[in-house]
This record gives sequence, structure tokens and C-alpha cells, in this order.
Amino acid sequence: MNAAPPLPAKTGGALAPFGYPAFRAIWTANLVSNLGSTIQAAAAAWLMTELTRSHVLIALVQASSTLPILLLGLFAGAIADNFDRRRVMLWAQSAMLVVSAVLAVMGYRGMLGPVSLLMLTLMVGMGTAINQPAWQASVRLQVGKADLPQAIALNAMSANLARSAGPALGGVLISILSVSAAFAANALSYVGMLVVLARWRPEARAPQRQPMLQSIKVGVAFCAGSVPIRKVLLRGAMFGFGASAFQALIPAVAHDTLAGTELDYGLILGSFGVGSIVNALWVTRARRRFGAEVIVSGATLVFIGALLLLAHASSVPAALAAGFVAGSGWVAAMTSLNVAMQLRSPEAILGRCLSLYQAITFGSMAIGAWAWGWVADQRGLVFALNAAAVWLAGNLVLRLFVPMPAREEGRVDAVREPEPRPSTRKPTAAKG
Repeated sequence: MNAAPPLPAKTGGALAPFGYPAFRAIWTANLVSNLGSTIQAAAAAWLMTELTRSHVLIALVQASSTLPILLLGLFAGAIADNFDRRRVMLWAQSAMLVVSAVLAVMGYRGMLGPVSLLMLTLMVGMGTAINQPAWQASVRLQVGKADLPQAIALNAMSANLARSAGPALGGVLISILSVSAAFAANALSYVGMLVVLARWRPEARAPQRQPMLQSIKVGVAFCAGSVPIRKVLLRGAMFGFGASAFQALIPAVAHDTLAGTELDYGLILGSFGVGSIVNALWVTRARRRFGAEVIVSGATLVFIGALLLLAHASSVPAALAAGFVAGSGWVAAMTSLNVAMQLRSPEAILGRCLSLYQAITFGSMAIGAWAWGWVADQRGLVFALNAAAVWLAGNLVLRLFVPMPAREEGRVDAVREPEPRPSTRKPTAAKG
């Protein structure tokens, strides 16, 4: 794969990043890997509903994928900035393949219990925590500067495509074969990404290594001193804590409230992904037109509606509708927060800035998943979902005191997001 892929003939279109061979290959491989991850996540959550009746343990399956980001995020960011990011991703992806294979083997041998299941999913989450800062920071090496926001949105769409199809595929695998087959499918899904990363040779600056703690201190000091970044971090943490209730409690709603099957559960998760895809197609243009604050606040309102709908769902179709609405709000909020962070982070410390964002945002999701699971155990699923909706409603007050950064506030000149072009311009997408 060429080190410096040629630019597309035109930039700025929603699909323009696909004109870069490196982005196209990595995006495709990542889609397959994301499919495997969502299949495994659905299988692990469903298996836990069969191993225990504790809503806390069920919710912790969701938390196990995000808690390591809170615990390891800052170190992962320093690793991404101090070492070759492509190699970091190769090692992390290889480790996740091995752990997923162990999970599959233990499942086939009937050796999985609640604790061992949580430990292994936690180890996969640790691999994700190491991989994510390097992955996020490498997007700049795959596309031109003008197409960075669109590339971020398309990567979000890849994850949401997987969310739409992966859970349903997981439900089919579980019902026809077993949860162990779903775990094995995830192990195989890493192979394509490993091949693509092994062939990719990007032109990147030589990392300037620093002692780990000193490196972390530099990144934290920059983010702490940047008012725009502090705004993004606070908004991400508050939204993530409340929004985590939806996916953390879906398995219990599907299994206990709706008495659904594995396929019903997969379809509900799939509807979340479909809603994300539909919204991802226009969120970049909407953000440019209305600004990040309008989009994040609107997405919060949408997610509140989804939580209330799920809380009072009495049938699978109602839960499907709730999933679709939640996915729409999720991708709008998270893409806007991610873009805001990337555009305000210098290249030299990009991994550390993104790791701090992920540690705070996804760490709040992990804590939120545990908290809402505990509330559900104490007061019931309906109360927990309604309480999460109230939390997000309170977050809307933040726009008065901690608004999202304005368009030009704190941007790094090298990665400015272009202004909208006249509507006569058509997006460019590569064929093949």
C-alpha cells in the first residue's frame, strides 16, 4: 500500500475519503473487525443473562469494553505518541485476536462463568483501550486535511454499520450454533485488519519519545489549559454517563421485560445501528450549518426520547423504534464531540489528547453502566431508564454555562474544517 496515497480529484464531499486507497482499505477491514466485535458483545451480554439474574453483572458486560479506556487511556495515548502508531495497532489487534480465541475455546468447553466471562471481555477491552488512541490519531495519515471531518464521520458510520448488522448476525449464530461460535467469529474478524496494517506504510513523523509519565503530563497539561477542549471533555463525560443506560440495560429489557429471544435482542441492537447510519449521512453537513452546540443539544433531546420509549416498551417493535431513535442521537453527539476534539489537538500530542477524551467519555460510560445496573437492581428497569432520561435532561442546562466550542474557537490551523462549498459541488467517491 502506497505510503502517501494520491488525493482525490475533489475534496470536501461526504464520501471523498474513499478516494484514498489507504483509507478505503483500512475502513473496509475495520468494518469487518467491528462486525466481529458487535457479534461478540451481543453474545457475551446474552450469555450473561443466562448465567445470572443480576442486572449489575449484565450491565458490567457493557462496562467491560469501556472501563479499560478509563484506566489505561492516558498510558495508551502516550504509547500512541511515543511509538509507531501502525505497530501499536498491530500489537493491540493481535492481542484481541488471541483473547477472543481463548473466549471461544473456553465457551466450547463449557468453562465460562460470570467472573471468567467478565475477565475475558475486560481483556478484550484492554486491547481496545490501547488500540483506540493510535487508531484515532492515524486517520490524519490516511486522508487529506480537508477531508478529516468526513473521514471521522465515515469511521463512525463503519462502527454503526456493524451495530446494525452485527447484533442480528450474533443472534442468528447464537440461536443456530452457540455463543462460542460468535466468539470464534470475532477472533477471525481481526485477520483482515492485521493484513491491511501489515501492508500499510504511511509517511509519518518519527515519534519523539519521552518518559511515559512526562509524556502523559504534557498531554494533560495542554488539555487542562485549553478552554475549548475542557468544554468538549465535560460535555462528553456528562452525555456518556446518561447515554450508557440504554445499551447497558437493553439485554435485561429484551430478556426479562419483553421475554424476547436471542434474535429479538440482536434486532433491537441492530436498530440502534440503523439509526446511527441514517444520521451519520447528514450529521457533518448539519454540524457545519448549525454548529456543534445545536447538534449535541438536539442529539441529547433525541436520546432522552429513546430512553423514555425503551422504559415503557411493551413489545419488540416498540423497543426496535427506541433503538433506532437512540442510534440517531448517539452518532450525532459522539461524532460532533470527536470532531471537535480532533480539530483542536496538535499533531505532536494528538494521541494523548484523544486518549484523555476517550478516557473521560468512555470511562463515564463504564461508570454509568455500573450505576444504572445498580439502580435497576434496587428500583427496577423502568425506574433506571427514566432516571437516565432525567440525567440527560439536566445536561441540557450545560449549554448555558459550558457551550460547545464555536466554529473557530481553539482550532489547530493545520486541520481546519473547511467551510461549506456551493451546493453545485458533487461528492467524490472512488470506485472499486
